[in-house]
Parts: sequence; C-alpha cells; structure tokens
Amino acid sequence: MIDVGIEAGKRRVFSIALAWPGWARSGKDEASAIQALLNYGPRYSAVIQSTEFAFDPPDKEDRYRVVERQDGNSTTEFGAPAMPFRIDANPLEEDDLHRFKSILTASWEAFDRALLASRGMELRKGPRGGGRDQQEILSHVIMADESYLSKLGWKFPKAEAGDPADALYRAREAIMEGFEASVRGEISEKGPRGGLRWTPLYFVRRVIWHILDHTWEIEDRMEHS
Repeated sequence: MIDVGIEAGKRRVFSIALAWPGWARSGKDEASAIQALLNYGPRYSAVIQSTEFAFDPPDKEDRYRVVERQDGNSTTEFGAPAMPFRIDANPLEEDDLHRFKSILTASWEAFDRALLASRGMELRKGPRGGGRDQQEILSHVIMADESYLSKLGWKFPKAEAGDPADALYRAREAIMEGFEASVRGEISEKGPRGGLRWTPLYFVRRVIWHILDHTWEIEDRMEHS
C-alpha cells in the first residue's frame, strides 16, 4: 500500500507518495492527481532501480491510500508541491538518511543522463513556443537548489563564475552536507528572525521532486521534439 498526501489548490492538486521522496504528480482534481501518480510509478521505479530500495509500484488505484490532506497555496497553483505533511516533522534515523541519500543520488544521475541524451537536440516547445532549453533548465535547477538550501538553513557555496558544471557540483555537495546536518540536529529549527526552517524530510522530498520533474520534462520534450 502506498500512503499518499494530497495538497489541494483551487485549480491544481498534488498527490505525493509520502514514503518515496520525489514521487509526486499533479492533476486538476484529486482523482486525476492520484492517477498521474500511478502512471508515473514505473518512471519513478526506473530512477531508483540502481539502489537497494528498488520496488515495483502498484498499478491499481486501490493500492494508493490517502492518509492526509492539506490545503495548497499560490505555489501549489504555480506548479510545485509546497505544503508539509505530519510525517515531515518526524525525526530521521541513520537508516532513513542512507535511504534518502541513495534516492537523491539516483535522481541526480537520472537528470544527468537526460541532459546527456538531449545534448545537441532542440527540445520540443510548448503550444505557445515556450519552454526552457537544456542550459536554462540547468540554471533554473541550480537557482532552486540555492533557495532550498536557504530554507533548510544551510549556506549555498560559491562556484567559479560562468561554470554551471562547478555550480551544480557544489550545490549537490552542499545539499548532501546540509541534509546530513539537519538530520543530526546540527541546524536550528528556527532561523535568525524566528521563522521555521524546512525539516530534513520535507527538504529532501522537495529537492528530489524538483530534479525529477525536470528530468521527466527533458525526456518528454526530447521524445516528442
């Protein structure tokens, strides 16, 4: 059974596999969001097949159980899951740290493979001619990582100017370091102005979701270009 969290905005709903960071999809309502999660199960499974945590996702809707619902916000409507669930406040043990780090690494590898496979190709544009190219996607991912690390309370490292590969490497290194520090209680739960920082579980779920969302975007736009 896959435990699912539902994050519902007015026009967009996310279904989120709570125990499997990064496996989250959206739809116009709860039913279509859960169907999208089911549809993407094999793609998520393919990403983590190189880890010791590989599994075959259920292909029946009755194997997906909604255990919590949250109201979404403007970020939900924009297209990103933005609301923590009760599980995100749970402390993580060393076994959890190892598991999530393995899934995070596998997701980065999937993103790198997608970028490499699309090298020299023009990605399919949207219906109005929009859509980032590979370099723009890469820059966007790095900028998002900087924002996520700030929400966690971890410093984003400086990279060589004009070197996206170096920036990506340093961002990933900081993500691993910050995640480990947060799991081990080395980061205060509140920022200097008193605002709550992201918990380690919410942080890793958000980071992996974002990298896989763009991995699958590249794959889809390459396939139909």
